[in-house]
Amino acid sequence: MDQGFFLLFATVCVITALTVILARNPVHSALALMACFLQISAIFVLLEAPLLAVIQIFVYVGAIMVLFLFVIMMIDVREAVLQRFLPGGNLPALVLLVLLGVEMLVLVLWSGRFSVTEPIAMRDGDQVRLLSKTLFADYLLPFEVASVILLAALVGAIVLARKE
Repeated sequence: MDQGFFLLFATVCVITALTVILARNPVHSALALMACFLQISAIFVLLEAPLLAVIQIFVYVGAIMVLFLFVIMMIDVREAVLQRFLPGGNLPALVLLVLLGVEMLVLVLWSGRFSVTEPIAMRDGDQVRLLSKTLFADYLLPFEVASVILLAALVGAIVLARKE
């Protein structure tokens, strides 16, 4: 039963990710990205990691998507719709998409199974304490680098959206 739900959520996640890439309207692309994030949080629930699922919803669906929609609303959407996202058409994106699909299919067939090995967090331990200890002890530098990159992206979006 879990395997069926995993395949359902993964399929919908891939379809919404394709919609993010192929949608002409930036607002439709952002909404498809939000649906993709929700499918990923559902997969976290299947992995018995409810904390990561809630963090996925709060951080990505809540904060990052509000930021994306804020930037989209600051730019002129009508002008962005008239411009093509890929100047050479959708052929390079389609070729890349097919290659990634073939790679994923080969990887699935090579591994011989669809199931995941272990849940992300320990079953009996305190998941929040384990996650916070791992995040702030072992991965402190990547965590701080990611926060600086997000801050630079936010400043860059504000500078680009500002009218002179």
